[in-house]
Amino acid sequence: MTDQRIIVAIDTYDLTLANAILDQLDPTLCRVKIGSVVFSALGKSFLREVSERGFKIFLDLKLHDIPNTVHETILGFHDSSIDMLTVHLSGGEDMLRKAMLAAQTIKTKVIGVSILTSLEESDTLALFNNNLNDQILNLFKLAKKTNLDGIVCSPMEVEMANTILDTHSIKITPGIRDISVEDDQARSMSAKDAIKKGATFLVIGRPITQAENISIALQSFSDSIHE
Repeated sequence: MTDQRIIVAIDTYDLTLANAILDQLDPTLCRVKIGSVVFSALGKSFLREVSERGFKIFLDLKLHDIPNTVHETILGFHDSSIDMLTVHLSGGEDMLRKAMLAAQTIKTKVIGVSILTSLEESDTLALFNNNLNDQILNLFKLAKKTNLDGIVCSPMEVEMANTILDTHSIKITPGIRDISVEDDQARSMSAKDAIKKGATFLVIGRPITQAENISIALQSFSDSIHE
């Protein structure tokens, strides 16, 4: 029996393809991440379909706006079954507190996004005038201060998160790869290593959804975590 530590990212605007992927996934082995690509195209009806198939939903829209707008946006999902949703930690303390307030109303968890796994040191210097680790550290401290349910970070920062956040805090890591590949994930790691570092959940997209056999790929990642 597994504990659904894998979150499979479905990133397509094609309903036929999205359903074909879902057909090959097992809700006892994984949760499903719904990001902006699929949600913008398929909306709440797809959220309902995923939920009706028995999957827990990680709604990854990375909300980042003025506090009231984020609050009202989250309340707008009162009729959806969402296990976790994301906001950008860089939205600031007031926005994060309003997000938590709305999330409590609709009974979901708020996960704060630190630094996107596609960004490198040169990016954080240009964007925040701060080096990568210091900027991530500041954002983790903000997540703790506002009592967020957890954070999203690269596998490389999980150990840092463990030194700042409470032991019960959720740590979600994208950028999981089974082999070394050239793509837009700059800070990646194998599934087993990320779990060893202390990740709670692993977001895995293309290595599963673009595999020759999606079911086998999911099972392989699951086995690698628990072996």
